[in-house]
Amino acid sequence: MMLVVNDKISLQDWELTEQFVRASGPGGQNVNKVATAVELRFEAERSPSLEGPVKARLKRLAGRRWTKDGAVIIQCDETRSQARNREIARDRLAELIRKALVKPKRRIKTKPTYGSKQRRLKAKKVRGEVKALRGQVKGEE
Repeated sequence: MMLVVNDKISLQDWELTEQFVRASGPGGQNVNKVATAVELRFEAERSPSLEGPVKARLKRLAGRRWTKDGAVIIQCDETRSQARNREIARDRLAELIRKALVKPKRRIKTKPTYGSKQRRLKAKKVRGEVKALRGQVKGEE
């Protein structure tokens, strides 16, 4: 089953591996018997679907979900249903990749305006005067 990220990018079957493990949390006796939690592994580093800059952004966004061998691991044990957990994990991966596709805007350096500099200096002067008046009172004894 192929995972479609957007109209241009879809991930192949070999790039994704799913492993089902026993979940913690609610579920009563069911939780001890059925492996409902899903661990979705996406081989991001080897993926031909993503370009270099996208992979770099994905690595930064994934954080500690990025493994040493360049895979993204997403875990989900929110629901008692294996199918629903699988769906949620796939949605999360697709969302993460969609975020990585967005190029960050370049920051344009700007200088503070003359007026803002004047206002800043005036505020500093006023503050200094207020603090200067706080000292010991002289002459009244």
